[in-house]
Amino acid sequence: MVKIMIIEDDLVIASSLQEELTKWQYDAFHVTDFNGVMDTFTHEAPQLVLIDIKLPYFNGYYWCTEIRKISQVPIIFISSQSEQMDIVMAIQMGADDFISKPFDLTVALAKIQALLRRTYDFTGNDAYLSYQKVYLKISELKIHYQDQEVELTKNEMKILEVLFLQKGAFVSREAIMMKLWENDSFIDDNTLAVNINRLRKKLAELNLTSFIVTKKGYGYGLQKDDDFIESN
Repeated sequence: MVKIMIIEDDLVIASSLQEELTKWQYDAFHVTDFNGVMDTFTHEAPQLVLIDIKLPYFNGYYWCTEIRKISQVPIIFISSQSEQMDIVMAIQMGADDFISKPFDLTVALAKIQALLRRTYDFTGNDAYLSYQKVYLKISELKIHYQDQEVELTKNEMKILEVLFLQKGAFVSREAIMMKLWENDSFIDDNTLAVNINRLRKKLAELNLTSFIVTKKGYGYGLQKDDDFIESN
């Protein structure tokens, strides 16, 4: 089930959004600890974020920037601050769309569904990512290829989610470690290497031994379209 995180200080609006999204079979929840937004984000791993600009402690621009350090998850701002500069700021901080308050729930739902369609593929209401006929089943913690699939740990899923969302571009080791552990300052680079090696062994079970590519001195990516050759 697609998980949607609502970061909204107005409880009435947050509850209304959660109720409407739940009716449409989305796993929607709203943040209650506004000082620990990133803790909630990394723990819940939502597929979409709805966020207001005005929030306790830090504003929505700040949290959007923090999320973008570790994830390309789609983000929609929902705010009464809807002057042109507010919208421009939101987009510059990494938002994908902007909904102005007051808003119609039907219109908000349509924008949410459109952004989800642009970002993910779906089977029913479950989101998955695809790349070169390899399918990452996010809610099931599985990767599927040619009628075979293997189960993944949460860390393995997070690594692949980062790489899939980048569509073959290389991602730095630091960005991946931030996705896994929030802060890379106290993480030995060997820890990430161990996770990557374990993941490669699982991919080998699907005859995808070269699916994850290393860029020496930088990080990791997925095979480019022209280089995509499965193992025999």
